[in-house]
Amino acid sequence: MSKRHESKYKINRRLGENLWGRAKSPVNKREYGPGQHGQRRKKPTDYGIQLLAKQKLKFYYGNITERQFRKTYEEATRKKGDNSENLIGLLERRLDAVVYRLKFAPTVFAARQLVSHCHVLVNGKKANIASMQIKEGDVIELKAKMRENVQVLEAVSSQERQVPDYLEVVDQKAFKGKFVRVPKLADVPYPVKMEPNLVIEFYSR
Repeated sequence: MSKRHESKYKINRRLGENLWGRAKSPVNKREYGPGQHGQRRKKPTDYGIQLLAKQKLKFYYGNITERQFRKTYEEATRKKGDNSENLIGLLERRLDAVVYRLKFAPTVFAARQLVSHCHVLVNGKKANIASMQIKEGDVIELKAKMRENVQVLEAVSSQERQVPDYLEVVDQKAFKGKFVRVPKLADVPYPVKMEPNLVIEFYSR
């Protein structure tokens, strides 16, 4: 288990938002940050606002390192079209993000673990790279031995979130879904407001 997984709710308090929309998040009870200086409030600078937007988006997708995130930004700026929309599209095409969106895992951290432990198939083939970019029409499914897993069953039956319309559950009993299309920012069901335009500004300074 990663240290970031263990401290994910501390991340919520540091950012001051319920980043993953979980009911048990302590930010619902204590709005100030963790630690003895958590209640101090400072007027944020433009840099601070951009940094916060970057941290929110980066932490939301789980264990993405700074190097990985910057690489995703650079790829987004090389593509045609709006850089902000490109960034969101690339993040939502990550295999661990797709597994989470299909409700095969309760959290993005658990989704990453499912992938890294080789419990996920893409188009019938084993996939164990969380950052793998899924294409339109790709079919994602869980291996048979994970279909009775308690965490997986709880995630599928959870009412905290729904499968977005850019994905399709092909066979619920077989835990099989399809990536229909690359979403736009407005399509993604973030529990909090994300501002990828500020992330682009942060890296392009």
